Amino acid sequence: MKIPLSPPSLDEMMMAVTPEMLPRFALLNLGPLAHGQYLHWDELRHCSSPEGLNHKTWWLALRMARSSSAQELPFQDKHGKPFSYSLPEPLLKSLHEIDRGAGLIPSGSDNAVLRAEQGRYLMGSLIEEAITSSQLEGASTERRVAETMLREGRKPRTHSERMIFNNFEAMRTVRTLCNDKLEPQHVIELQRVLTQDTLEYPEDCGCLRTRDDIEVVAPNDERLVLHRPPLARELPERLQRLCDFANTPVSEGSFIHPVVRAILLHFMIGYDHPFADGNGRTARTLFYWYMAKQGYWLTEYLSISRILRKAPVQYARAYLLTETDAGDTTYFLLYQTKVILDGLSALYQYLEQKQREQTRLSAQLRNLHTRDKQLNHRQTALLSHALKRPDEYFTIESHQRSHQVAYATARADLLALAAQGLLVETLHGGRKRVFYPAPDLREHLGGEAPHQP
Repeated sequence: MKIPLSPPSLDEMMMAVTPEMLPRFALLNLGPLAHGQYLHWDELRHCSSPEGLNHKTWWLALRMARSSSAQELPFQDKHGKPFSYSLPEPLLKSLHEIDRGAGLIPSGSDNAVLRAEQGRYLMGSLIEEAITSSQLEGASTERRVAETMLREGRKPRTHSERMIFNNFEAMRTVRTLCNDKLEPQHVIELQRVLTQDTLEYPEDCGCLRTRDDIEVVAPNDERLVLHRPPLARELPERLQRLCDFANTPVSEGSFIHPVVRAILLHFMIGYDHPFADGNGRTARTLFYWYMAKQGYWLTEYLSISRILRKAPVQYARAYLLTETDAGDTTYFLLYQTKVILDGLSALYQYLEQKQREQTRLSAQLRNLHTRDKQLNHRQTALLSHALKRPDEYFTIESHQRSHQVAYATARADLLALAAQGLLVETLHGGRKRVFYPAPDLREHLGGEAPHQP
C-alpha cells in the first residue's frame, strides 16, 4: 500500500486561484462532496474537475465547504491540532440505516430466530469475534479446534489458542461494564485480559506503554511505517480525555451521534496507541462496549473483525486519510459505518439461512415419534449441528456454554436425546460424559441433513 498524498497547502491553493475563477465558486455552489463522494485529495486529483476550476481550486472549494460544517472534537493529534468530523449525506444515510438495523428494534422482539435462541447466537458471535480478532493479530489456530476449546471451556494449549481465549474472555468481560462509567483503569484492565500470557515482554501486559520507539507498519509491508503515535508521557491525559468523552451523556453539549462516538473511541485508541501491544483488540472491544451501552443490542451479534480481516489495507488507509487531511475523521467514520452495515447484512443473511434450516429440520422432526414432550430449540439446534458434522461430539459443558443455560438444563437436554436413541453416551477417559450422534441419526429423523452453510 501507499501513504495517501497530502492535500496542497492553503498558500498553494490560493496561488492557483485567478480573478476569473472567483465568480465560478459562487455559481457552482460546491458542497463537501465530489461526484457524490467524500473524496480525499489523493483521490480527487485523478477526477475531472468542474469547468473553470483546476484541481487545487476545486479542492479549495471543497475544503471551504467542509470546514464550514465541521465539528471540532476534544481530541488532538500529536502536534496539538484538534481532530474534527463532518456529517456529509453518505454518512448521515449510513447512520440512519444503522439506527434502523441495530438500535431501534426491541431486543429480539421482531426476529423469532433470535428470540428463541439468543444465548446460542450470542455465544456463536462471541466465538467468531474472538477468533477473527485474534487472526487479525496473527493467531493461526484451526477454527474448529478454537471453537471446541471455547465451547468446552478447556484451557488454551498454544500461543494462538491463548490469544483467542483472551479475546473471548474480554468480550464477555466488557458486557459487565455496560452500566458503568469508563475509567482509565477499565481500559488498562481490558488490555491485560486481551494480552495475558501472549506478549514477548510480559511487563507490557496491563500497563500503558513507556517507550516512544513504537512504529505502526503496513499490513503487507513491514518496511513501510504508517504511523508514529504520540509520546508516552501524554498517554495518561489522553486516556482520561477518551474516558470523559465516552462518559459524556448523549444529550449533553453539542450532539454527537452515539455510533459516531463509538467509532471515535475505536479511532483514538488506534491513533494514541496507549499500549505496547493489543491496541487494535482493545479498540474493537471498546467499540462493542459503547454500542451496547447505548442500546445498539444487535451489534453484540456482529463480528466486526471478520470484515476487517478481509481488507486490512482499507482499514489502515482509513486512518491515513484522516492523518493526511488535517485530522478530518470523516473518512474513518465513513469506512467504519460501512463495516457495521456489512456486518448487519451478513447477520440478516445468516438469520434467514437459519430460519430456512430450522424449517427443514422441523419437518424432519415431525417424523420422529417420541414418548416424551417435543424437542426444545436447544435440542433441535444440536441435532442440526450433528447432522452437518457427524464426527463431532458434545459434552454437557459445551452444550451449557453454547446456549448459556444452567448445567442441569444442559444435562437434561442431552440425556433426553440419548434416551431417544438420537445420541450415544460414552465415558471419555473413564470419567467425562461424552455424547456422539447416533450412527443412524439421519434415518431416525427420516430425511436429509441440513445443507452445510
